[in-house]
Amino acid sequence: MVSILVVDDSATDRIRIAGLLKKQTDFTVELACDGVEALSRLEATGFDLVLTDLQMPNKDGLELVREMKSAYPHTPVILMTGRGSEEIAVQAMKDGAASYVNKASGSQWLIENIERVLAARVEARGNADLLGCLVSDEYELSLENDRTLMSATARFLSQAAQAAGLCPDSELPRLGVALEEALLNACLHGNLELDSVLREGDGTAFSELAKVRAAAAPWKDRRVTVKACITPQQLRVDIADEGSGFDASKIPDPTDPENLLKPHGRGVLMMRLFLDEVEWNDCGNRVTLIKNGQPQ
Repeated sequence: MVSILVVDDSATDRIRIAGLLKKQTDFTVELACDGVEALSRLEATGFDLVLTDLQMPNKDGLELVREMKSAYPHTPVILMTGRGSEEIAVQAMKDGAASYVNKASGSQWLIENIERVLAARVEARGNADLLGCLVSDEYELSLENDRTLMSATARFLSQAAQAAGLCPDSELPRLGVALEEALLNACLHGNLELDSVLREGDGTAFSELAKVRAAAAPWKDRRVTVKACITPQQLRVDIADEGSGFDASKIPDPTDPENLLKPHGRGVLMMRLFLDEVEWNDCGNRVTLIKNGQPQ
């Protein structure tokens, strides 16, 4: 059973969000009204995930993220953003939050993001001594346009990075989210040519069209190609799709607070915040991701 702590100073929002989460039978949900109460609950109980508002009295969401990074580094935090909290949200993700959702998002988008962040948590392995001897790992994959397969690939690469000792375990959820966003972009926006505008509302139109195109020509024959090289010093992943590409220079800066709540560029934001380098080729159908290891 997954335990989630919802932190929000608005009683109305706490009850609404808790109601959405409790529809999932494998979630247990507790509530806190601000960061002070949240930290008290974490000390007493511990949770698998914290879902927090940003603008709160006493201790806001940014302060909560910063203190959790130090005191509870293995508990991921998802931000609930709204108008007026964009700048705080960007800073909070730089400081350690794993993802964000618009407070106005429908339940499907909320649950999907929670599941993705939870899936990115990599359990410690019993053969850590052997894995610590790893010198390098290389992979080449050709993937069908299946969202589940993209998520599984992101987890697989995160586990390989963990095995190589690339970064602290507490950073693995953020790495997993960034890799998954890049893979999903290649699959959904590259090969299936889906527009992010369809994610507005509850996202049903986006999901339904993805299923239709994944089974129909010409989209179903396209593949996502992944080439990865992982060492203790660096993770380098090249992800290519077979779509028509795009002009990467025209991507609005997703780290600009004005763009945070827009449906376009969400994946790019995660990639740029959680990785050290993100570069597209001239055609815009291949992205190179680099995550550097910890200084020795």
